[in-house]
Amino acid sequence: MTVIDVHAHVFPRLTRAEARVLAGGGQPWLRVDGGGTGMMMRGDEEYRPVGEALWDPARRLADMDAAGVDVQAVSSTPLMFGYAAEPSRAADWCELVNERILAFCAAAPGRLLPLCQVPLQDPALAREVATRAAAAGHRGVHIGNHVGDRNLDDEGITAFLAHCATIGLPVLVHPWDMLGADRMRGHMLPWLAGMPAETQLSILGLMLSGAFERIPESLRLCFCHGGGSFAFLLGRADNAWHRRDIVRADSPRPPSEYLDRFHVDSAVFDPRALRLLVDVMGSGRVMLGTDYPFPLGEKEPGATIRACPGLDDADRARLLGGNAEAFFAPAREPAPVHDLVTTEG
Repeated sequence: MTVIDVHAHVFPRLTRAEARVLAGGGQPWLRVDGGGTGMMMRGDEEYRPVGEALWDPARRLADMDAAGVDVQAVSSTPLMFGYAAEPSRAADWCELVNERILAFCAAAPGRLLPLCQVPLQDPALAREVATRAAAAGHRGVHIGNHVGDRNLDDEGITAFLAHCATIGLPVLVHPWDMLGADRMRGHMLPWLAGMPAETQLSILGLMLSGAFERIPESLRLCFCHGGGSFAFLLGRADNAWHRRDIVRADSPRPPSEYLDRFHVDSAVFDPRALRLLVDVMGSGRVMLGTDYPFPLGEKEPGATIRACPGLDDADRARLLGGNAEAFFAPAREPAPVHDLVTTEG
């Protein structure tokens, strides 16, 4: 059985000088301090101390071997998205980041699957960058769950998601830039409360806005952190859809009828929570995700899946790797690049 982690981050070795291209977008870069330690930087500001597993593929592969992880889908750290920058600068930045992620994954092509990032603030430009990245070898695209006040159901962003479906590029959605930050001071509350709320908002937004009706069913879409608070609150959303016309105004079906349109990872850290998640989503829609190598990630990859009550061996095999193998399988017949980059919308 192949064990595949779909939620693992990287911060390639990008210098302060290289980060200046992202003027207006935070200018993230990596300061390597020696002794296996470093600091994620935002301009001249220290953002978070980190270890070498974040940028050193040899250390990462050693950790994977020790943990029994065969494959990781490698995505950028959300600090690197650059959505606040001017689009052309953000596009140049994404091209640079994507090149570095490809170089990082070249250390073990069969084990490290590169996911690109795109300038989502300009969906047309994002489509071009995604198309080039797919042609260069990226196996998916990693996006934030919103761009400023534009959610995933924004017309331009849904056009981008439809484009990803057309070229067969899987999409991993990560919460970031959390709402209500002024009320979540200290104790990492934006991560503990804000991230699950952001993901719940994104999933319900796609359902209730009718966006899923406009996006091809072939889109392979995955939400991190178990879909946030979505599974626990699905009953509340369904009840509201049936009882209030303003809830169902743009959605022809209740939320529970869209569960076959997306996947979630397993990063809920409690076997009881995972049991609920599998009950709601089905064993074919949940994939191992650890949030490696950050401290809030799963320390023993797959431990929650293995401890989850009520799963048989076939279920565990699906969650630990089988579902991800299908999710990241190369597209059979992607559309020609020259046709895609000029598509309107």
